[in-house]
Amino acid sequence: MILTAHQPTYLPWLGLFHKVALADTFVSFNGVQYLPRDWNNRNRIKTADGCVWLTVPVLTKGYREKPLRAIEINNHEPWRRKHWRAISFAYRKAPHFERYASFLEETYNREWHYLAELNDAMLRWFLQELGIKVQFIDASKLELEGSKSVLVLDMCRKLGATTYIFGVLGRDYANVTDFNAAGISLVFQDYIHPEYPQLHGTFEPRLSVLDLLMNCGERSKEILMAGNIGRGDLLIERPTAQKGER
Repeated sequence: MILTAHQPTYLPWLGLFHKVALADTFVSFNGVQYLPRDWNNRNRIKTADGCVWLTVPVLTKGYREKPLRAIEINNHEPWRRKHWRAISFAYRKAPHFERYASFLEETYNREWHYLAELNDAMLRWFLQELGIKVQFIDASKLELEGSKSVLVLDMCRKLGATTYIFGVLGRDYANVTDFNAAGISLVFQDYIHPEYPQLHGTFEPRLSVLDLLMNCGERSKEILMAGNIGRGDLLIERPTAQKGER
C-alpha cells in the first residue's frame, strides 16, 4: 500500500496533487503546528495585473499551543467575498470557468470556522474534479506518536503502508534506516512543473491548482502528471525515487 500525507493547505499547487495521485491512501496531517506566512492559509492565482495572494485570515492568539486543526478563521474580515471576487475577475474568461464556478461560489458563501476544515473540504473537491481516487484519512483519528520521522513511521505501521512518499523536506529528517528495517520503501518526490495554456500573458508556474483547472478543465490531471513518475513506476522496487516539493 502506497501512503502519503500533507498538512492542510489552502488552494494547493499542482505538486501536491501529483503526490496524492501516486498513493492509495492520503493522510491529512492536521496535527502539526500552524506556520504563519506559509501555505496553510494562502496561495496565489494569476490575474490580468499579475499574480496575487489569496490569504485566509486566522486568529493567531496562542497558535503555538494549538494543532493546525484547531486554528480558527477570522471571520470578522470579509475574506470570502474578496476571494470569490478575485477568482471571478481572474478567470471569468477562462475556458472552464463555468464548470467550476457554482461550487466555488457556494463554498465562499458558506461560513467556515476552522482553517483545516475549509482546506480539507476544498482538497476533496479538487481531487474529485481531477479524477484522483484515494482513501482520505484525518490524522487526528490515528493517535499517532512521536514527531517527524518517528511519527511518519508510526503512521505507516498503523496503516500497513509498504511505500511512503515524502516531499523533498523529508530528506532532512527521514531516518531511512528505520524505514528499511520496517520493510517500508521511501519515495522522495521531485515534481517537474508542466506548462499549459494560461490566461494573462507569460506563463507563470507554481500557482494554485485553480489556475490549471480553469484553463484546462478535464485535461488537468493528464497535464499535471506529464513528465513525472506515475503509479506504475512505484511498482518497480527502488530505494528512493524522486526528491523535491514546494
